[in-house]
Amino acid sequence: MSKPKYRRIILKLSGEALSGNIGYGINQETVNEIAVQVKEIVAMGVQVAIVVGGGNIWRGIAGSAKGMDRATADYMGMLATVMNSLALQDGLENHAVDTRVLTAIEMRQVAEPYIRRKAIRHMEKGRVVIFGAGTGNPYFSTDTTAALRAAEIEAEVILMAKRVDGVYDSDPMKNDQAKKFTELSYIEVLNRGLGVMDSTATSLCMDNNIPLIVFNLNEIGNIRRAVTGEKIGTFIGGKINDSRN
Repeated sequence: MSKPKYRRIILKLSGEALSGNIGYGINQETVNEIAVQVKEIVAMGVQVAIVVGGGNIWRGIAGSAKGMDRATADYMGMLATVMNSLALQDGLENHAVDTRVLTAIEMRQVAEPYIRRKAIRHMEKGRVVIFGAGTGNPYFSTDTTAALRAAEIEAEVILMAKRVDGVYDSDPMKNDQAKKFTELSYIEVLNRGLGVMDSTATSLCMDNNIPLIVFNLNEIGNIRRAVTGEKIGTFIGGKINDSRN
């Protein structure tokens, strides 16, 4: 088995990733597939934290667009991320992976409150940590949560699991001629408006020199490949020429 290049990572999952091919809600088969891949890298000694979105259940910005108060809509989205976090926790523990859900909004009956030192301690003990409820603040996405938590716990990389195999100059689902990038700098992502993650999250990664790897979650084994340094998907960093050497 290849040795991991990264010892502490953040895995960023969209809520839609958990819905699999059903398009809405939580697909248990998909959760199990993710759990198996996470278990594989935990067994390699990688410290894993996960940030998951809530778009498979509720999208705050969509509710706001239909007239709902934005803050209220975003809080509902945070609750959706907690539901997904608990589903992931259950899936991981069904595969004998010790897991803790830490939420930015206190709900002690179902999860631990987020405390930075406690999160790091859990990871040092080999437990997977899932960060729920975003940052606990409206107007911030779970992409920003991933960037913020990565900085706080000193993660070495953020793995951005997507439905496509990297970053393209246009939507590959709509344009057969879309060009895939193998490497990009943070500035290129911002200047081109590529939509890898929102600008706040990208800027936070840039300021703290946290690299990103955007890859296809649907291909089994890609999480392990990303962790071991295989050149998959699109790598985003400050100095792209020396990033993977």
